[in-house]
Amino acid sequence: MTTTPMRIVHCVRSPIGGIFRHIRDLAICQSEAGHDVGLVCDSNTGSAFDNRLLEELKPRLALGIARFPMQRQLTVQDLTATVSLYKHIRDLKPDILHGHGAKGGAYARLIGSVLRLRGQKAARVYCPHGGSLHYDPNRFEGRVYHTLERLLGRLTDGLIFVSDYEAAAYESKVGHTKALSRIVYNGLTPDEFTPVPVDEAAADFLYIGMLRDLKGPDLFIEALYNIRLKNGTAPKAHIVGEGPDEERYRNMVRKLGLDGAITFHGALPAREAFKLARNVVVPSRAEAMPYIILETVAAERPLIATRVGGIPEIFGRYANRLVEPGHIGKLTTAMEEALADPAKMAQQAKNLRSCLAETFSVDLMNDRITTLYQEIQGIAPTDSSTPAQADSVSAVPRAQTVLARSSNR
Repeated sequence: MTTTPMRIVHCVRSPIGGIFRHIRDLAICQSEAGHDVGLVCDSNTGSAFDNRLLEELKPRLALGIARFPMQRQLTVQDLTATVSLYKHIRDLKPDILHGHGAKGGAYARLIGSVLRLRGQKAARVYCPHGGSLHYDPNRFEGRVYHTLERLLGRLTDGLIFVSDYEAAAYESKVGHTKALSRIVYNGLTPDEFTPVPVDEAAADFLYIGMLRDLKGPDLFIEALYNIRLKNGTAPKAHIVGEGPDEERYRNMVRKLGLDGAITFHGALPAREAFKLARNVVVPSRAEAMPYIILETVAAERPLIATRVGGIPEIFGRYANRLVEPGHIGKLTTAMEEALADPAKMAQQAKNLRSCLAETFSVDLMNDRITTLYQEIQGIAPTDSSTPAQADSVSAVPRAQTVLARSSNR
């Protein structure tokens, strides 16, 4: 399929984790397809590992990478940041301004709206990636963020959801949207579907992800402690990742006397981390469509995960294996069962991997997002056979059933 070249600028606050993986893969595909692509992100976020990934991406983006100070919470500094971002983005003359996450989405839609008032036809596209949709709508903070999302929804031309669950959460917490909407699963590259063998001295369990309570590393540590209380010995485990609560988790490990059982690492490439342990544990309290689940399944590593966000959509008919989120007893039991029957865990990993490749493809992800851009601009793809034409606005109402079904489990 040939496409009309576009000038595409991605905007995100925090260039780390799964959200940055999504942007990086998408930007590379778009650049290779002949589009001019740029990225705007926070200048204060990211470890040496994250910054190295940004530097590797920079030569591939014709519109470059620009970094400005961006705060996670709403502050008066947002006004200064918006002015600086506006001047930079204005000069890039984007056809598409694609915001990722709550803060990136707000900047993209506000700046895109000003550009449109001044004669630049920049399409405003937003992907929540969970973000503000994780907030409880019955609490004050949730009401504030969802009200802001409702107002920004009027400045939105296109909405992309990474899971059916996320689309349904937007519908129920923010409301119906008039923007062109599409559900597009995160995708992996073909080489990621090669199984990863573990090291001879592999530990029992691996946690890999952001070190913050939303992702559940505290539950992982507590489950290991529970197993030690029951058996007298704690399983060996690795914690891979970085985040704002790292020191608290280190203190928790010391307080529980698990220093000899748990080893902390910084950020590592997922497939390198998989070699460290026989089982991967993802005990998240909330998710949208986590890459680490996709990467673990594609690598054919035994996996224990919680029933949150889009994870049941990845597991499909095997979703009954998922653990109730936040339930330390059930997480402990699942980890004990993994220790007791490694052959069963290995077979489950093989079965799950076999049905993943066609649905979670980076090429399909790119195709569906790029054709959404074209629909917004009124540019029809020259190849009418593309599957990306299906499942646009109708996807959001359809996803309500998924949310209802998930909430009853």
